[in-house]
Amino acid sequence: MGKQNIPIKIACENRKARHDYFIHETFETGLALQGTEVKSLRDGKANLKDSYAVIKNNEIFVEHMHISPYEQGNIFNHDPLRTRKLLMHKAEIIKLFSKTREKGYTLVPLKVYFKHGKAKLELALASGKHNYDKRQDLQAKAAKRDVERALKERQRF
Repeated sequence: MGKQNIPIKIACENRKARHDYFIHETFETGLALQGTEVKSLRDGKANLKDSYAVIKNNEIFVEHMHISPYEQGNIFNHDPLRTRKLLMHKAEIIKLFSKTREKGYTLVPLKVYFKHGKAKLELALASGKHNYDKRQDLQAKAAKRDVERALKERQRF
């Protein structure tokens, strides 16, 4: 038996990360959340823009991840920008720590989703792009789009 298709509900995505960074490797991590944070995530009220992960004392945390307060949460609501702990195996954290010590590598969250009812965060080991790299990517994307458009027009007749 192989892996079955597991239904995944994406809560939020950091689309700009793939534009601003070269993604070298991705990791799936768990999120340590409070009660109303989970409800807000299920409603899709989260934002990963400008968020990043740091490693402190052999633990990994995500900073500047915005989860809006839950509307019916009243006094049980949380701070929207609080630092949240990520759940990973110790060996993976040590591996990431050694890689982020190298020049130019950073940890960027790509998306938050629910898998088997649990909140997960896709974390990427990335390095920043320069402006000329971004222009090359945009040119390649435009060229690919033009080729697909031409093939579609050709198939129409």
